[in-house]
Amino acid sequence: MALLTGKNILVTGVLTDGSIAFHIAKLAQEEGANVLLTGFGRGLSLTTRIAGRLPHPAPVIELDVTNKEQLAALSGEIRKYVPRLDGLVHSIGFAPQAALGGNFLNTEWEDVALALHTSTFSYKSLAMAVRDLFPESGASIVGLTFDASVAWPKYDWMGVAKAGLESASRYLARDLGKENVRVNLIAAGPITTIAAKSIPGFGEFENIWNSRSPLTWDFADPEPAARGAIALLSDWFPKTTGEIIHVDGGLHAIGG
Repeated sequence: MALLTGKNILVTGVLTDGSIAFHIAKLAQEEGANVLLTGFGRGLSLTTRIAGRLPHPAPVIELDVTNKEQLAALSGEIRKYVPRLDGLVHSIGFAPQAALGGNFLNTEWEDVALALHTSTFSYKSLAMAVRDLFPESGASIVGLTFDASVAWPKYDWMGVAKAGLESASRYLARDLGKENVRVNLIAAGPITTIAAKSIPGFGEFENIWNSRSPLTWDFADPEPAARGAIALLSDWFPKTTGEIIHVDGGLHAIGG
């Protein structure tokens, strides 16, 4: 039996077939899961098109995680396809250009607020939106982060947002544990995705990983991080919650 046989998994953030989210969806299907995707705005058509590249058809539900009405309707939209949800993947992050690229000291609150709302608060609001779909037998929530224990070049307020995400994950794990819902994060190394390309000076990450990572890191390969997420979505980590699993070639363990 495959790792996710019979499970229903909602995956957010699929925009290209080079993203970690796409590879999570692909591997989840290959491991026996029924997969649903979300998209919104101009990205909705991209998500719908990319869904066609998965091994099996996947419904795409419109969802802006900052929109209260769409969050309130999400559970009902999911029920049109599956009766319950066994896993949720949060792969959502956004910061305006003014919040990145070395502009940390000059970023206005409005830009910071948008980054935090989209990248951090949405973890909680998305979990609450589908909470009633989680079975009593348990469910797994998996988010994606980029190690927020240090300050990275040019990452600025997105780094702060990821630090908030990591903290929010621990609080969600605390409050949802009694419902047998596990909440964990994958801290992935840098991948040349659309989101990464929007970060000014992304090439500096390549220099850091090429010089310091114990294991050779492939910036074009999202599958290692996706495999970590699949493991957390499966029943093989039944008593793990509030954890951050690093899939970064081991760089987080190496000093400067």
